Order: sequence, then C-alpha cells, then structure tokens
Amino acid sequence: MAAAAAAPAPASSEEAIKAAKVLMVGAGGIGCELLKTLALSGFSDIHVIDLDTIEVSNLNRQFLFRKSHVGQSKAHVARDAILKFRPNINIKSHHANVKDAKFNVDFFKQFNVVLNGLDNLDARRHVNRLCLAAEVPLVESGTTGFLGQVTVHVKGKTECYECQPKPVPKSYPVCTITSTPSKFVHCIVWAKELLFAKLFGDKNQDNDLNVHSKDGSSSKLDVFERDVDEDLDQYAQRIYDHVFGYNIEVALENEETWKNRRRPNPVYIRDTLPDAVKQNGSSQDCSNDHEEPSAMASLGLTNPQEIWTLAENSRVLLEAFKLFFEKREKEIGNLVFDKDDQLAVEFVTAAANIRAHSFGIPLHSLFEAKGVAGNIVHAVATTNAIIAGLIVIEAIKVLRNDYKNYRMTYCLEHPTRKLLLLPVEPFEPNKSCYVCSETPLLLDVNTKVTKLKEVIDKIIKSKLGMNLPLVMIGSTLVFEDGDGLEEDEAANYALNLEKVLAELPAPVINGTKITVEDFQQELSCSINIKHREEFDEEKEPDGMVLSGWSAPVEKQINSNGENKSAASSSSVHATDDTAEDPSKPGMKRKLDELLETKEKCDASSSAQVVEDDEDCTMLDGNPALIKKKRLQ
Repeated sequence: MAAAAAAPAPASSEEAIKAAKVLMVGAGGIGCELLKTLALSGFSDIHVIDLDTIEVSNLNRQFLFRKSHVGQSKAHVARDAILKFRPNINIKSHHANVKDAKFNVDFFKQFNVVLNGLDNLDARRHVNRLCLAAEVPLVESGTTGFLGQVTVHVKGKTECYECQPKPVPKSYPVCTITSTPSKFVHCIVWAKELLFAKLFGDKNQDNDLNVHSKDGSSSKLDVFERDVDEDLDQYAQRIYDHVFGYNIEVALENEETWKNRRRPNPVYIRDTLPDAVKQNGSSQDCSNDHEEPSAMASLGLTNPQEIWTLAENSRVLLEAFKLFFEKREKEIGNLVFDKDDQLAVEFVTAAANIRAHSFGIPLHSLFEAKGVAGNIVHAVATTNAIIAGLIVIEAIKVLRNDYKNYRMTYCLEHPTRKLLLLPVEPFEPNKSCYVCSETPLLLDVNTKVTKLKEVIDKIIKSKLGMNLPLVMIGSTLVFEDGDGLEEDEAANYALNLEKVLAELPAPVINGTKITVEDFQQELSCSINIKHREEFDEEKEPDGMVLSGWSAPVEKQINSNGENKSAASSSSVHATDDTAEDPSKPGMKRKLDELLETKEKCDASSSAQVVEDDEDCTMLDGNPALIKKKRLQ
C-alpha cells in the first residue's frame, strides 16, 4: 500500500492519457498533425491557442483546413474538424496570442503538459518562462523542410528552452548590400529593406540608398521626392534610372572596389524598355477594385515559377510602382514588406532581379524570390507528421513521470549511422542560465552617457525577451511597464527613460546591481553593472555588452528565414550549429559521440536563413550538425 501511495504516475499510458489536460500552442503545420494525433491517441481534454487565420498557402499541408475556411481562425476550425470524427472529446479553442495577459501562470497551472508548435523565438521564450513559473512540463518542437526536432523541458530535471543559445537570422554588411552584392539574397535584402522601404515605408527611417541626383546644382535634397507637376510614369522612370543606372555609375567611380570583382552594368529604362519612355508598359488595367492589385495580372503574366526577362522584370516593377500609388496610396508611408502581400512581392522580385542582372547574378522566379524575401522553407507534411507523433510519445512519458526515458529526438534528411531519427538524452539545467537558474548577469556599459531607455530596449526587451519589465535599483523603482499605472507614475517613469544611468534617482555606477522583473512571465533576474568608457563600434554596436546569457548564434544560408528585416550588424559570422558543450558544469554526463551528417545547404536554392515560416518552425540548432550528443 505504501508503495502504491508513493507512485507519482498512473499505472499505464492509457490512464495517463485519460487523466491528462493538455495545452497545445500553435495550430499550423505541426499543430494540425498534433491535434489529430492527440485525439486519435485518446486524449480527451485539450486546449488550443493560435493567433493566426487560415490562408490559401496553408491548404497544401495543414490538412484540417479547406478553401472555404480561408480567413477563419485556425484554432476554431481545427477544433471543429477534429470534433467531426471525435465528437465526445473536449477541445477548447482560443483565437488569441499566447502572450495575452489572460494566459498567465495561473492559466498554465491547470495543465499537465504544454505542447509547442510555434513559429517564432519570442513566443517560445514566453511559453518557456510561463511553464517554468507554473512548473508544468513543456514539449518543444520544430520543423524546417525535411529536418525536425522534439525536445523535453521539465523544471529542475532538464535544461529549459533558453539554457542554450538560439539561432537568429543571418545579417549582411551594409556595404555588401548597397555596393557589392554577390548573391541573389543580397539583391533581395536591398530591394526589400532599402528600395521598398524608401518608396513605401516610413520616410523618417534611416536608409542607405543614395538619394542625391546626378545634377549637383539641383535644389532637391532627396531624389525620391516626387515633383508637384510630375506624372506617375515620369516619376517611376526617374526612380528606375536613379537606382539601377546612376547609382551604379557612382559605384563604378571607385576603381579600387572593382579590381578583383566583376564590374556591374548600369541599367536604364531607355535601354530595357524603349517604348516605356513614350507610354506605360502595362497591357491592361487592373480595374476591379475588389481584387487585390497585381502587376502580374495587369501584364498577363500567370506563371510565378517562370523566370522573367530583364524587360519583363522592368515592366513588373513599373506596373507595381504605379499600382501602389493608384490603388493603395493611403498605405504609402506606413508599409512594411509582407510575404503575403502579392504586390509587394512582385515589386521586390522585379527590383532584385534588375539589380541581379546589373551585377551578373542569376535571376530568380517570383516563387523563388518570395521564398528568399519571406524567409520561407517549403514545408514537408511528412516531417510535420513525424514530429507530431514524437511529441505525443514524449508527452506520454512526461505524464507517466518516466524521466529516465525522456528523449530529445532529431529528424534528419539523410541517414546518419543508418538512422533518420536520432534520440538523445536531455541535458540537466544549465547552472549559468539566467532564466531557470537565476544566475546574475553582467552588463558593461558607459553609465555616464547611456540612457535607461537604451538599456530597456536593447538589453531587457530585445536580449532578455521581457515584455512588461520592472526595473529596480536597490529599493528604488525607476521604471515599470504595463497597464494600470497612475498618470503621475507613468509620467515619472517616462522622464527616467531619458536620463543617463548615472543621473537616475538611484544613480547607476560601477558595481551597481539592477533587478529586472516581468510579472507576466514571473521572471526575475539581477544585472551587475560594470562601467566602461569605450566600445568597438563594429563589434559592439549597441554600446554595451551583456555577459552571462546565451547569446543567439547566426544561421547559415538555408531554405527558410523570419522575419522581417536583415539585421544591421556590420559583420557576419555564420555558424553551422548551436550544439551544447557537454564539458560545461552542470551536465549530468559527458557525451562522447560526435554526430555529424553531411547535409549541406544549397546556397543557390531559393532560400535565405533558417528561421520561421508560418508553419515551418525554427529549429533550436541545426539537427544536421548535432555535436557531442550520445545516441541512445
């Protein structure tokens, strides 16, 4: 009897499943497969959270959705689809952001296990912290094409999701993007982050495009400004000649640059489209206001996988330019590139191809260019299904408290040691992890010139991932974010934001200890301040350096990527893996196997960086290069 009372887990998997209450976060590619597998495995109490709505592009692999569901909530439609063949189970769907205040620690405490099928690092970190605070086990997952992984995170027993560094998109030197592109991805970044942003985005944003006209005596400070009496065709052609013609000529003036490089060729509209100087290049008017404006539709181009000629790219660019001003003029000034914005993708594809032509880089189709610009990996439904099955297997182990048999499993594209699925024992918590081990951090900063606002934006929110931070220096509260603040409190905190650290109500100097908390995540950490006068502008662009946290590592070119902008880092150091160091303190055992697959990323493919598509979720590390992990 005593032995039975001491047993912490149900006697069988069936009992564990029957008694479990499960939270599933994400109802996309992995989520559809996971919800189906949970239902068919006997789980009968499931909550589903997903913010997204269904798009046409989801239908080829997110099998719970149909064309009639486009525009509807993924969570709600997934629930309804499952209940059609499992009507007796309880599924509660939430069309909401998991970071909403209602999904707090108390909400998480009602569940026996949380299963993640998310598509971004920020939400993953948020869920990880809530699971730690609620002491609820978390099963993480991710897929990228043929690659996938499932990891288990249990407070006090295994490392948390943030114990190891996570991948971030690769960044490119500004000079490469603006002056010496050598890959198509460089042209895409230029077209998306510079040209598109300059023409249609926030006019106040810094931009590295040359805005000075050929006529040095011109009173116009910015060539991108439209003259009052200038018609749209003239404006579009002038911009075309400036960015593809004149700016290339300016670049060619620096002979040193081209000693060991292929010299680019300026491209002018009079050469590519002689008739465009006299008339508009479009073949028909996109007159249906109810249809999404499309340069391809206006020009009669129907195949997105066809590589356009230079002339066709030029026509698409001019037509897209005009359609933005004719059909979407109210949005100009506030637009940000979106891979689901057809007209934006057309413009960026055409601009990137014209620039690629100038620099002797192979042109790409719209389908390929969209994959690069939108950081998309084309999902493999089978991978999602495999990963969903592995999630459920690990969830059952967690529910049975079968700790000794927990596994992190990696799905590979090509066999390694005759295996496509590599199971690895979880690591113990990283004792230097500021999230789960509460280890103090160290911040090198010039306390005499750095403002509190810079520390909050660049360190506390960006690097530490806190959403609603509270900052204390000793017993003095200098900043708090969130709703419910009194008007005078909010005004006082706003004043503190603009003060340098040394001039705060409780001055921050060398040796000061700052406490930072996020009540929503129930996370608290300490930051020790080290005053430093000088920083390397290239290697330390933030003007401050945070030590003691798992700094993200950059990913190599691959067939995916996220997010919306190329980082402005002045240098790029891509790494092949983010593997854990088994020799560090806190590891339960030394792992002596070195596993390496020969999977290489095809740099010429339609791809950018491994990050997040809508259902191709980011991998913690490249499973093709798992280092120092022992096979079980």
